[in-house]
Parts: sequence; structure tokens; C-alpha cells
Amino acid sequence: MARLGKTAGGPPLRARVVLLGPGLSYLAVLLLLPLALLIGYTFFRRGRFGGIAYEDGSTGENFARITDPLYAGVLTGSLRIAAVTTLLALLLGYPTAYAISRLPGRWRTVALVLVVLPFWTNFLIRTYAWIVLLSSPGVVNSALTGIGVIDRPLKLLYTEPAVVLGLLYAYLPLMVLPLYSAIERVDPRLLEASADLGARPARTFWSVTLPHTLPGVLTGCVFVFVPSLGNFVVPELLGGGHTVMVGNLIRDQFLTARDWPFGSVLALALIAFLVLLLMAQAWAGRRLGGR
Repeated sequence: MARLGKTAGGPPLRARVVLLGPGLSYLAVLLLLPLALLIGYTFFRRGRFGGIAYEDGSTGENFARITDPLYAGVLTGSLRIAAVTTLLALLLGYPTAYAISRLPGRWRTVALVLVVLPFWTNFLIRTYAWIVLLSSPGVVNSALTGIGVIDRPLKLLYTEPAVVLGLLYAYLPLMVLPLYSAIERVDPRLLEASADLGARPARTFWSVTLPHTLPGVLTGCVFVFVPSLGNFVVPELLGGGHTVMVGNLIRDQFLTARDWPFGSVLALALIAFLVLLLMAQAWAGRRLGGR
């Protein structure tokens, strides 16, 4: 019989509380408490000079405002940009991960270090670098003009493709790493059996490699889509205010319009959507793993 305060097959209850205490406290202070504040703010009105007007009582009109075509258009545009970024990351990341997995061990490590190397540099610095590259007198336009491809500089900066390019550059490693891990876990004997049965490399890839790496594909897509949808730095710097995403809208509600109640509604709607997306990814991952 297990002693009091100790569960069978595990450490004592007191030890569990001590070990879990710091992590649970961190979540309570930095996650649950702000989330509770956001939920509370949604039921009040904006004050005359911004903030929260507690004296006016609670209301549910903030939730109705989210269906306004203006805000719905921002959300639709954000979903489109995040989806395009995720698709491009998948098209670039899968061949990259596949090529890295086929390198010798020493060069494989070097390639993985090169993939994560951009993360060693500040995110803002990397984004500002794209301004230097894409501006009218920047490197790209100067090179194209110098070799005679164009006569005048192209408008590359402050456009939606520039935002997609910035997001793609920022989050491409988050696609490559889970794909590489999934490709590495494919049993080589399955590939050998496919070749022995006369399948060509392309048929082996579509019939063996790709189905066994679908969980990694889902994970990589979520890793890229989620931060792309909520990002507001890249649209601000590379979009120049012409491309507004839901992250910019939420920031402006809190810092510019000072409409905290409506900003809280937008933030909670984004959180709810991302939670549903993660639940769908987890469910699909379990189904694919079980298969």
C-alpha cells in the first residue's frame, strides 16, 4: 500500500507540488491572469478618454462589432497572407529538409546550423535588412537596373508580397525543422522494400515518404501559420501601413484608439481561432499516427 502523500509509481505529492509550483505560478501570472483581464474587459465600454469605463456597466455590444465588414476584411486578409506564407514555406521547406536528411552526418549538422542561424540575430534587425534590400534605391533594384533588366526601380517595398516575403524569411526554419525530424524517422527499410518491388524514386516518395511525414507537415504548417497570423512587426515595417493584419488591428485598438474592450474581443477571437487550429492539428496528427 502506498504511503499517505505518495502515489504509486511516482514521487510524493509534496515533491510534485514543489516541482510544478514554479511552472504553474508562471502560467498563472503571465497567462491566466492576463487572459482573465481580457475576458473581463470585453463586457465594458470604452472610456471617454480611452481605457475602460467601469461605471457604465457591462454590455455585449463589443462582440457585435467584430462582424463589421471592415474588421472582417482585415481578418480575411490576414488569413490569406498567413495561408500563402505557409504554402510557400511548405514548398520551400520540404525539399530543403529532404535534401538535408540525405547529407552525410557531418554536413547535415552544418546545414541544420545554417537553417537556424537567422534566429541568432534580432528579429527587428532582420526585418530592417529587407527594407534595405527592397527599397527603390536598394540592393535588388540596383542590381536589376545595373544588368539592364529594368529601366526604373520597381515598387517592391510597402506591398503585400513584401509582407509575405518577410514572414516567409522569418518563419521558414519553423517549417524545415519539423519536416527534417519527420523525414529522419521514416524507416529506411520501407524505402528499400519499395525499390526492391520496382518502384521508381518518385513513386517511392509519393507512396512511402510523404504519407509517413504528414504529421511533420501538419506541425510545420501550424508553426508557420500561427505566428504569421498574429505578427504585426513585419506588416508595419514592410507593409508601410498599406497592409493591415489582425495583429496590427489589435495593437492599434490598445495603443492608438485606446479601445481596450474591443481590442480584448479581437484578441480573444484570435486566441480562440488558434486554439481550435491547434486542436484540429493534434486530432489530425493522432489520426495519421494511428494509421
